[in-house]
Amino acid sequence: MSWAGLDDGDAEKDDGSSCTLTIINANNIALQCQKTAGDSSAHGILVLNPVQRETIQYDTVRSVASSYKYLDALTTAFVVILLVSNLIAQKVCLIGPFAVSGAVLLFPITYIFGDVFTEVYGYAASRRAIWLGFFGTALLYVIGAIVIELPSAPGWPNQQAFATVFGFIPRILAASLIAFWAGEFANSYTMARLKLITDGRKLWTRTIGSTVVGQAVDTVLVITLTFGGIYPVRTLLNIMATGYALKVGYEVIATPLTYLVINWLKRTEHSDAFDRHQSFNPFSFAEKSNLDD
Repeated sequence: MSWAGLDDGDAEKDDGSSCTLTIINANNIALQCQKTAGDSSAHGILVLNPVQRETIQYDTVRSVASSYKYLDALTTAFVVILLVSNLIAQKVCLIGPFAVSGAVLLFPITYIFGDVFTEVYGYAASRRAIWLGFFGTALLYVIGAIVIELPSAPGWPNQQAFATVFGFIPRILAASLIAFWAGEFANSYTMARLKLITDGRKLWTRTIGSTVVGQAVDTVLVITLTFGGIYPVRTLLNIMATGYALKVGYEVIATPLTYLVINWLKRTEHSDAFDRHQSFNPFSFAEKSNLDD
């Protein structure tokens, strides 16, 4: 399959432009340019070499977080899609010859969101979204369990149906949370590293490559933790292979759309993050980033 004609958005020098210096994160500086005359670069952003942490005066740097128009909306959409996926995961659907969870329809989209966050806004934005999704999902599970245990009002006949939809087996709950957390962080880490390796070119290698890694982690963990010891190893491998192939295929098919969304956001947000010297620790929130207020 060829992606010829799709714009990677590689920056080129623009002789007719005016630029302002902006901190992308604690170790990277970018020039954000606006066209004044002549042809402009694909995304209006030129990334310079990393500078030493000691040369950055934090008290003189104005955060660019407030300039992002769509980051909060995208993060909200990411969490909503994740929660809906967990609600519809209970039903096993027949798609062609495959019997799959209803979550397959939506859950792979969360990996596309992860690609967008990391590519446009940086690893810190993706880390923030993943933790919000993690705690949102945990809250759904906890509140669902509490409401199921509360006594039903007289005349309300749907207790069993409600329990079927919102009742999560603790083992499945734990497996889902662990697999989501590990898979999403593996996806974002791979995306950020591949961007540095490719110097921001060949976007498709990052979107597909990160999904190959992230979905492998997610699929192996969720199937092993949920069904390990219940089904024979051969059955587990078949389930893993089927689910993994569908999820990765989803990403491959969505690649042209992912290109369009990412390139549009880069132009609109004037942002193209390169996570040089970024801390990829999932629990690290202390360092200065372009998300700081």
